[in-house]
Amino acid sequence: GVVTELQNSIACAARVFALIDESEIVADPENAVELKNVEGNVKLENVEFSYVPDKKFIDNLNIDVKKGQRVAFVGPTGCGKTTVINLLMRFYEITGGRIRVEGISTKEVTRDSLVKSFGMVLQDTWLKSGTIRENIAMGKPDASMEEIVAAAKEAYADGFIRRLPNGYDTVITEGGENFSAGQRQLLCIARVMLCLPPILILDEATSSIDTRTELKIQDAFDKMMQGRTSFIVAHRLSTIRSADVIMVMKDGHIIESGKHEELLEKKGFYANLYNSQFA
Repeated sequence: GVVTELQNSIACAARVFALIDESEIVADPENAVELKNVEGNVKLENVEFSYVPDKKFIDNLNIDVKKGQRVAFVGPTGCGKTTVINLLMRFYEITGGRIRVEGISTKEVTRDSLVKSFGMVLQDTWLKSGTIRENIAMGKPDASMEEIVAAAKEAYADGFIRRLPNGYDTVITEGGENFSAGQRQLLCIARVMLCLPPILILDEATSSIDTRTELKIQDAFDKMMQGRTSFIVAHRLSTIRSADVIMVMKDGHIIESGKHEELLEKKGFYANLYNSQFA
């Protein structure tokens, strides 16, 4: 479907709508404005969403995120974490309430300018057939070689790229099957590093990545998040602990929120989840 295509295809998101049939998504209103000077202030007000009519999946969701904050979403599979991420970027349209970026409703801005404000790294990495250079520059096609290499270095990808016989001109097969899961994720991080939009969406990988690569990915995430508003679908304890606020979700609702220590002291749903996974 179109949502899967979008999720899998997003780089810095600037060119994603060239990849899908424009008629399949809700058109911008005639008076839509360009979203400019985005600092990373995001507010969800009484947000509702239904996958099927008359059955609310998300109801009365309220989140107020200030620029530079790290927000971690945790909860069992199917609780609504990924749905919230999709709503932020209008991959799905909310059925009630408002989502505002810098005080402006996301339904009142052009989809292109909204999407350009976000950078995304998902655990289901998407690489297109083409060279490494082309894949990193996907969100910024006019990037110079120096910029591409600098982004790869920031993402700890330059080392393994240079060890390849053709370096940055190495051809990636569709889906990146000729690279490991960790290498694919580092390439996707390099892609976002090249554009570094003000708001980040990070879906941490749960797949088997060797410890050394995982540490590189974690360091790259930390670099990316410096001073940027970050929404993280979190699986790693280190990420959860460093979040400014943890949103604990269950059945489409936020049932607890706060910092790691505060939530443990409550001895509620989060504490049980934490103790079952990490203790």
